[in-house]
This record gives sequence, structure tokens and C-alpha cells, in this order.
Amino acid sequence: MRSWSFLLSRRWLVLAVVVVLLAWLAYSLGQWQFGRLADKKASNAQVTANENADASPATDVLAVGTEVDDADEWRVVSATGTYEPEDTVIVRYRTRDGEAGVDVVVPLLLDDGTALLVDRGWLATDNAGTADPGDVPAPPSGEVDVTGYVRVDAEGDSTAVDDQSTRAVDSAAVGQALGLDVLGGWVELRSESPEPATALEPVELPDLGNGPHFFYGLQWWFFALLAVVGFVWLAIDERRTGRRAARAAADATGATGPAGSTSPTEDGSPARPHPPQPAARRERKPRQTNHPYARMMAQQDADRDQSRS
Repeated sequence: MRSWSFLLSRRWLVLAVVVVLLAWLAYSLGQWQFGRLADKKASNAQVTANENADASPATDVLAVGTEVDDADEWRVVSATGTYEPEDTVIVRYRTRDGEAGVDVVVPLLLDDGTALLVDRGWLATDNAGTADPGDVPAPPSGEVDVTGYVRVDAEGDSTAVDDQSTRAVDSAAVGQALGLDVLGGWVELRSESPEPATALEPVELPDLGNGPHFFYGLQWWFFALLAVVGFVWLAIDERRTGRRAARAAADATGATGPAGSTSPTEDGSPARPHPPQPAARRERKPRQTNHPYARMMAQQDADRDQSRS
């Protein structure tokens, strides 16, 4: 029986290392996907809890020069103040269902002189991707009661404000561009009273689905298992093939062949070669003929052969 010593050969050792690395990589990617699934579930639970909670005063959650805590994102807040439409900021290139548009952000001036940035909604722009602040529907005038969802400030170069237009909302950058003391973070509008003459498209709430992370994780773990099982199958097949080859070689060595071949004796020692056997003499048969003289000669030959025997 062939042993497993072939696994110590260079070729099989290299293959084993490759399989281990592939299995480890696939397992790690599966773990990463399940980690993302756990994060998504936690985020969904937080969003659901914040959306269902009673509205809190905006100034209890947000403050000037203070970043929004991640746990407060999508929390519902309320505020009362006056919109400043002349300070409207356009958030460019906001597509929705494949259609180009913009978000319209208007500062709400509070009684204490600070301002709350309110994203009042989405406006289609016919593939322009931007709009002039003076061309968007006006907000309600006078004192307005607003409720909305708290959002965390964006970061990076996209937050730069140029001519009252930006790619992403950062309260500090907007406040500096407008010369206002703006509360940290911003709010996506949920409702406002009184209602405007022309309403914008309301904000889209986050998708609370768990995404494909679970199935992606299972897929990566399957690849890890497949690598290990494949290596084991190859090793078993290699051993089985080697055993068949060894048996075939043994059968070919020990088999008795034609003239001159040897076969082992009962005590295991090799036997002497068998000499080739001479071909048997064929018995002479009397020739058949119909001629009378020939028949007589044939009969004499037959009688002579019989007397010799």
C-alpha cells in the first residue's frame, strides 16, 4: 500500500501552502462580509429607533462648532425660526431614479441668532445637475415650525462652497461662506408649517434592508471550504493512482510470459527459464488420387509404414 509520503514532495508542499493562503483569504473575506452585516443591522436599528422617537429641540442635539455624534444621525429634531432664502445653497448633482437634480438647503434663523441648515428637498433640473438659487421654489415666509432628521457633516474637497453651490454639505464651510453662526450638522426636512406654495420632493430615507452581505459571506466561506476539500480530493486521488500503478507494475513483473520467461517457485526463488518446446511432427497423410497405379503405390507406402511401427 502506498504511503502518504508524497505529500512531503516539493510540488505538494507548494500546493498545500497555496491552498492554505486561498482558504485563509476566502475565510477572512467572509468574516468581513458578516462584519458588514452586523454593522448594517446595528445602523438600521439605530435609524429605526431615532426615526420613531419623539422630536427633540434642535439646540439640545446640535451646537455651533460641534460635530454631530454618530448615534444622533437620523434623530428627529424640531426648530422654529425664519428662513433666509437669499442664503440658499444648492447641492449639485443629486440624481434620483436616474434623473439629474439638486438638493435645496436654506438656513433657518433661530431666535438666538444662530442658524440651522435645512435641506428642504430635491428639485429636478433636466440633466443640468445644478440650478440658480434664485430659480428654486421659495420657502414659507415668516415664522416656520420645522421638523427634520439630523445628518452628519460631509468631509473632503467636495464640501467647498462656491457661489452658493456645493457638492456635499458641511455646516462649517456653509456657515463661513454665508457669514452665519451655523449649528453643527444639518437637517433633512420632514415637515414644515406653514406649507410652501410649491413643495420640493421630500428626502429619501435610508434603505433599512440588510443588503447582500449574508450571502456574500456564505459564498466566501464556501470558496474556503472548496479549496480545502479540493486539496484533500487531489491527495486521495494521487495516492489511489499510485497504488494502481504499483499493482500494475507488480503484475507485469510476476506474470509468466512466453518462451524464455520465468515464474517464481513455491519457495519464492526464481525458476529456470522454460526451454522452447519443439513443434510436433505432423502425421503424414496418404495422398489422395484416383489413378490406379497411384492408389497401388499409396497402399504400399501405407503397408510399409504399418510394418515399421
